[in-house]
Amino acid sequence: MWQKNAKGLNSFYKLIISLEINTWSQISFQDRSSPLIEQLLFFHDHTILIIIIITVLVGYMLFSILFNSFTYRYLLEGQRIEVIWTILPAIILVFIALPSLHLLYLLDEIYSPSITLKTIGHQWYWSYEYSDFNKVEFDSYITPITDLPKRGFRLLEVDNNTVIPYNTQVRILITAADVLHSWAIPSMGIKADATPGRLNQSNLFSTRPGLFYGQCSEICGANHSFMPITLEIISPFSFFKWINKILLSGWNLSNGLLNHFIV
Repeated sequence: MWQKNAKGLNSFYKLIISLEINTWSQISFQDRSSPLIEQLLFFHDHTILIIIIITVLVGYMLFSILFNSFTYRYLLEGQRIEVIWTILPAIILVFIALPSLHLLYLLDEIYSPSITLKTIGHQWYWSYEYSDFNKVEFDSYITPITDLPKRGFRLLEVDNNTVIPYNTQVRILITAADVLHSWAIPSMGIKADATPGRLNQSNLFSTRPGLFYGQCSEICGANHSFMPITLEIISPFSFFKWINKILLSGWNLSNGLLNHFIV
């Protein structure tokens, strides 16, 4: 049951849905919530494994050299070993480059998006426009500490969540109105620069509902740390019901009342 309080999600609601947020002393990645971040983490594990093998091999050779009492002072060259230590790193680089290039194309490709969301960075808040629907746009400001709901997350809660359906291909158009910003949600594998006068593009496909938190990842001024992103993923049925209520009501969504419409 989706909450209807404009101040934010209540504590019970937050306990029964998935929350994606960095926690204290966390050293690993957030849980994967999209195919793109899954592929990114697979590539990360692949690369880390190669690095571990290289580190162990080089460490073993250094250890052997330091504690080896055998010497041969007339050794001037070793063409065979030089060929090996030239070709072997080249082969290792190929094993890293091929999946990396494949992943770059996957991140850049937009597969027939069903919904387009335009994100505009300002000093210091975000604006969102649902281009497929008439006049569905709103601003998203950080929730002040004085208005923070119980069990709310400081510096991460906003007055208007960005609502997107899951299992739906979403195209995100990202730009800025004043200075450089960066729209980033770690658990989705998305980090795109918001550049004034330029329209950047990314894609989003969430595999499950929940609340996903992010922040501006570009040092954009004095209040850089006070423009968070809260992405609320709901079912397609609930999403279109939410859109329909907004269109029928004609309310001004810039007043922090957006969450009244979530069913």
